[in-house]
Order: sequence, then C-alpha cells, then structure tokens
Amino acid sequence: MASLKATLKEKNFIETTEIQSKAIPALLDGKSVVGIAETGSGKTMSYAIPILHKLKLLEDFGAPVSEEGRPRAAVVVPSRELGEQVAKVFKIFTHDTRLRVRSVLGGTGMDVAKRNASGKFEVLLATPGRLGQLMDQKLIDLSDLRILAFDEADQMLDQGFLKDVVRILKASPRERQLALFTATAPDSIQALIKEMFHHAEVIESSGHHKTVSTLTTINRPIKDGKRFPVLKDVLAQKIGGGTLIFANTREQCDKLAEELQDNGYKCALYRGEMDKQERRKNLKAFRDGVVEILISTDLAARGLDVEHIERVINYHLPQELDNYIHRAGRTARAGREGTVINFVTERDRNLVMQLDGVRSPKAKAAKTERGKTSGKSSKLSPRGASKGRAPARGKSASSKPAGKKPTGKSISKSSSKSSVKNKSPKSRFKRA
Repeated sequence: MASLKATLKEKNFIETTEIQSKAIPALLDGKSVVGIAETGSGKTMSYAIPILHKLKLLEDFGAPVSEEGRPRAAVVVPSRELGEQVAKVFKIFTHDTRLRVRSVLGGTGMDVAKRNASGKFEVLLATPGRLGQLMDQKLIDLSDLRILAFDEADQMLDQGFLKDVVRILKASPRERQLALFTATAPDSIQALIKEMFHHAEVIESSGHHKTVSTLTTINRPIKDGKRFPVLKDVLAQKIGGGTLIFANTREQCDKLAEELQDNGYKCALYRGEMDKQERRKNLKAFRDGVVEILISTDLAARGLDVEHIERVINYHLPQELDNYIHRAGRTARAGREGTVINFVTERDRNLVMQLDGVRSPKAKAAKTERGKTSGKSSKLSPRGASKGRAPARGKSASSKPAGKKPTGKSISKSSSKSSVKNKSPKSRFKRA
C-alpha cells in the first residue's frame, strides 16, 4: 500500500521487530493470529499496519464504508490509557491513508462516546464495557467487521472481561479475522485461547515471557523493612531520564509520595481510586519531564509507554512473575537501554529465584548491590552517573505542573543499539 509505505519512509521506520516480521505477513494473508511477544517489541504496529492496509484496499477497490456506526475493524483494549496510546499509533498513518479511527473508551463521558461513534468511520477503538453500552443503544453495529483485534489479550480473557469478549465475538461475523496480542500468557489463558481461537495461528517471539536484552537488573537487599534510606541512595545516582516506582497498594503509593515530598523530591502519583483528570495531568507532567518520579501501582505496568523512562524501581516487588515482567517492560523499550532495581526482602526470595528464568540470554546477569547505606557505593547502570541529572526537588505534581517544555513525543524512532539521546538513522517499528 503506497500510502502506508510513504508514512513508514517518512517516519524512518525501516527494520521490523521479530514479532512484526512474523505477524504482519500472516495477517496480510488473511490468517487469524495470536501473537505473544515481550513488552516493547512493537505489538501494536503488528496489527495496526495490516488493519489499515486491508481497509484501504477495500476503499480503493470501490467499496468504502457506507453506513454510520458500522466499522470494518475494531481494536478492543482493557483500559483507557492503553487505548489512548494505541490511538497515537494509528494516528501516525491516518493522515496519508485518510482512514478514520474513532475511540469509545471507558473513563470518558457517554456523550463523548456517542459523538465519536456517530457518522461513518473505518476503525473503532474501544474498551469492552463502553462498547457494550453503545451496542445496547444500537449505536454500534459490528456485523461488517473484517478484522477484530484484542490487545493485552491475557487481560481481555480474564474473568472480568471474558463475558464482554464473548459478546463482541458473537456480534461480529464468523468469517472475520482475529488478532490477539499479549506479552504474557499464563496456562489458564493459553487454555482459553485454544478453546476460543483454535483456528488462529500462534506466533511467539524468541524473547516472549522474558525481559529484553537491553535491561540491566539490580537487586537491593532490604533489612528490617527499611526501604526509604535505600531509595534515597538510589535516587542520588544521576540518570538522564525518568524514574517509575512501583508499589503494590494505593496506601503504599500514598505513603511513599508523602515521604518523598517531605524529603524534597518532586513526584507524582498514578494509581486507581484517584480523580481521572488528576491522574492524566500527573502522567502528562511525567511524560513531559516536569516531574522525574512517578509512583504507581500495577495500573502503570501494562500498556504505558513513556519514552524517557530510564529506571524502574520495584519498591515493593509483586507477588506474580507476570506482573514483574510487565513492570520491567516499562523501560528498555524499542532497543533502548534501561534499568530495573528490585528492593528485595526475605519474603521476596521465591520471586527473585525465578527472575533468572525470565531474563534474556543476551542480558547481563543480575547484580546484587548494597550501596552507600551499607558502606559500599554502587553504579546503577553501565552508562554511569555523568549522563543525566539528579532528581528534581520541590512540590508534588499533584497540582499544576508547569515550567519545562516536553522532552519529546510519546512515539519515536530508535534503533536497537541507541539510547534515548543517541538515535540511529534506522528505526525499528515500535509500540507507542
């Protein structure tokens, strides 16, 4: 498709990732696909490009969309945040293809969803609940779907969404193509995939269910539950990008944010049970570089792609290995380097013993460091401390972020050997 090729050339996307090189041809051939690949490997483009190619061909052959609210492709995502990022990937190509992508996502007003669902358009991007509401009101008709994609398929097939997924499948034609993509596929989800999508071709990247080779892993032992002194030691090490800190509960996030603010660190919260506009504002402040520390629950572990995240800190390690993989996948994306630092207590021993099994064979072995708090200094990453700046200090970003200009776009082009600041002329396709 000439318009897609023109955009790829203009954006300097030249090299495909492993999952893209396998999934795109299969989808273009009309096959249904289940794609399992590591985080940051370009799964979104793996289905976005075939969708736009197939729909543009229909239009070019004299069969454009003719009815309102009757899309020819639908992409279903588990959250508004992921939906907004998927929309950005489609937006790269819609200027040249002139195909229309409409979003109906939970967390936005129903009036906005109704407005977006009106008129003629080719691609629908939706969360399951909001799509179901629009189907109930006869505002969306899936009977002309040619391709149906589910992103973060392991979440979509979880019990919380499964009823909606079954309904969406039944409302679409039996002959439509399916595309399911996920970074992790536990045994229970694999059984569902085999049962519900037995005709689909399963495509796995060689690095699936592993962290990427450009990720450096550091384990910091925690004694007597004293995490904060270790965190201060870690944050004293200068880096060039942002730091994403994970805790397991909302209460842990709030407590940590208060401690950081009391010690002069500028930070922002991103968790459930907070005002959605405040959460969006905090994410924007972090994305734009106004604040350099974002504290989150696992809400940020899936789908969140902020280009300049250079360091992930597991202040509290998760209980499940899959959650760890998703957290670690927020850095070292699209070939860039990154570091994950795990605060390890005695109760985390079982999880830590499993981490070697998910580390890329090409990655450096995990390091255990005790840092200045134990009388021994340590480096955080091979790049050293001279390439960045210290964490900003000041007030929380929970109110009116201002000052710095954005550090960059959320969708960028970077080679597998480049860092955020040193970009190669050649670019891999990547997920935004």
